[in-house]
Amino acid sequence: MHIDDIFARGRPTFSFEFFPPRNADAWTGLFAEIRRFTDLSPDFVSVTYGAGGSTREKTHELVVRVREETPLDPIPHLTCVCHTRDEIHRILSAYARHNISNVMALGGDPPRGQECDPGDFPHASDLVQAIVEFNRAGLHPDSRGFGIGVAGFPEGHPATPNRIAELDYLRRKVDAGAHYICTQLFFDNRDFFDFRERCAISGITVPIVAGLMPILSLQSFRRTPELALGARYPAELLRRMQRCSNDQEIAATGMEWTLAQCRELIREGVDGIHFYTLNRSTATEEIFRSLSDVRRGAIS
Repeated sequence: MHIDDIFARGRPTFSFEFFPPRNADAWTGLFAEIRRFTDLSPDFVSVTYGAGGSTREKTHELVVRVREETPLDPIPHLTCVCHTRDEIHRILSAYARHNISNVMALGGDPPRGQECDPGDFPHASDLVQAIVEFNRAGLHPDSRGFGIGVAGFPEGHPATPNRIAELDYLRRKVDAGAHYICTQLFFDNRDFFDFRERCAISGITVPIVAGLMPILSLQSFRRTPELALGARYPAELLRRMQRCSNDQEIAATGMEWTLAQCRELIREGVDGIHFYTLNRSTATEEIFRSLSDVRRGAIS
């Protein structure tokens, strides 16, 4: 389903993100998890895209398998790095043949230990434009072509410390043809609300989906700021985490925090909530089911 139709069907949307497994055993485990997510009837799911060639192929395999073997609506990630215009055209053509309705256009990072010439796509806005050109050529079964998502950074992107310039770059992606924005994960809703307001001031009117992920262990608590482009923990969350003596207490605190984030975001009219699942369903499923009252519109 085209992303415009997904948002028209009702807001807020709820969605989950997976990443392609690296070995056969992990594939089996992931699909067991995906089938549990299927029971939650999310509006869509997204599949991340690695910088290395083998990981990219696994993304294509996973997207097609989700599309053909489940009722879920997958949105594959595409990145600029290490890609030519012809390669992007081939990938889009393959997705169109499998009736994939939407893609996520991202800048991306080069494979670890390698360098890539930016080539045809020095910026994510260039990739958005290439997808728009594919759409205009009428090569997708839907006359509108692919719905296009792009990334937003409520706390700012480390590569662009100038926050005015950062919004200019985001506006450039939207003006190029993006249909919605999905944010990097964050832990302080004030950052999201400020980001949303600055987008409005900049003339950005497409839906903005909030990206969230609960902290479930001491290891994830320590690693998340590194993996999530410098995600910031607010002081109150740090205070609560310091009171925890084991991973079980950390997980309970992390889930409680994320659930409170969700409820406040929904009260404040968020367009959607996107859960970074790390391919594990239990915690996300528990949070999602705890929102059954607000998902029906009866905010408590």
